[in-house]
Amino acid sequence: MVKIMLCCSAGMSTSLLVKKMLTVAEERGMPVEIEAYGVAEFDAQFPRYQVVLLGPQVKYMLSTLSEKTASHGIPVQAIDMMDYGMQRGDKVLDYALSLIEAAH
Repeated sequence: MVKIMLCCSAGMSTSLLVKKMLTVAEERGMPVEIEAYGVAEFDAQFPRYQVVLLGPQVKYMLSTLSEKTASHGIPVQAIDMMDYGMQRGDKVLDYALSLIEAAH
C-alpha cells in the first residue's frame, strides 16, 4: 500500500485533489492511502506516510518541513503549480510515486 500525504494551509484546498488522485489509483488497481492535512497537523501525521506533497500556499515551508522528515527518510516536495491548479490527479499521483521510488 502506497501512503501519500498532501499538506496545505488548512487541509481543505487539497481535498479535491486527493479525490482525483484516489480515482486515478482505483482505475489503475493501485492500493493507496492519500490524505490531506493542514500544516498544523504536519508533525503528528507525516511519520505514517511515504511521501509528503505540499500545496502551493505552503511551498515556502518546504525546507523547514523537509528537515523534520529527513531523519525518517520521507521526501517532501511542492506540487507543481499547474498540476495543482488544473487538479491533475494523475500527474500528482505519478509525481508522488516517483519521489517514493527515488527515496528507496
